[in-house]
Amino acid sequence: MTTVDDHVTGVLLPRDLPADRVLDFAREAERFGFGELWVVEDLGFRGGVAQAGAVLAATDRIRVGIGVLPVGARGVAFAAMEAATLAELFPGRVDIGVGHGMPDWMRQVGAWPASPLALLEEYTVALRALLRGERVDVAGRHVRLDGVRLETPPAVPPPVLAGVRGPRSLAVAGRVAEGTVLAEPVSPEYVRAALGSIAARGPHRVVGYNLAVVHDDEGAAVAAVRPALAPLGEPDWRPHLAPLPFADEVIALRAGCADGGEFARRLPAEWVRHLAVVGTPAQARRRVEVLHEAGVTSTVLIPVGGDPFVSLASLARAL
Repeated sequence: MTTVDDHVTGVLLPRDLPADRVLDFAREAERFGFGELWVVEDLGFRGGVAQAGAVLAATDRIRVGIGVLPVGARGVAFAAMEAATLAELFPGRVDIGVGHGMPDWMRQVGAWPASPLALLEEYTVALRALLRGERVDVAGRHVRLDGVRLETPPAVPPPVLAGVRGPRSLAVAGRVAEGTVLAEPVSPEYVRAALGSIAARGPHRVVGYNLAVVHDDEGAAVAAVRPALAPLGEPDWRPHLAPLPFADEVIALRAGCADGGEFARRLPAEWVRHLAVVGTPAQARRRVEVLHEAGVTSTVLIPVGGDPFVSLASLARAL
């Protein structure tokens, strides 16, 4: 298994940013020198493809990733059309992430498949083939295409990455995707465990999301990031925590707390520093370096704080 050598630091576009500030945020991220901007497609918020198209058009150089499109909610041929359109208009600047989606959300919209793993594998294989301009005939368990091809496939097919968590899903990513998007928190231990499950035979990008606060006062940074860590004690995040040396203690702490807020307040500062990119600019830079050494090829910082633009400017100090 090999990974991509070059490391990029990116930033996440907040999902709840007011619409009239989205394009300014993207332009500021580019101006500050972030290499990538990632958009999310969370149920009830904004669509990933629309966001990506808008910020690509509003910027000149920054690479834009969609992390991720839930495969149960989008037919693969039409997802390929959307991805190809972005890649034709903005060649070499687009990454497409696909994944299961959050199970509760997918069940809400009636799109949770009988076999999530089979769907993800069939879908990713078909999507990549369509983006390469191939005629695709497939009669799979979930994906069925009869002679489908793109009339104007992109000259530079966008990479397709799988946004997944658990070992079996990571193995699918290693078999059929060009990279993996790891949701927060991404620690060096989790990266190494994930790469063991991915077991890719060739170059394979690893995009790692992390909550981030940069401040000249390390204690202030730790305090500021705590509220955003509240969900991490819930079961969905267990795969991220399992490789940590204090995993059992985290689970026990959450069991003894009334809610996520109490859990976040009681987290030892040492654990907080392990679950986020947090601290002074120098400390944040070193944490990003440690993640790269563990195998992350793109570190995506998630701004935390009341004003996303102030947070963005602070995070830029770690570049």
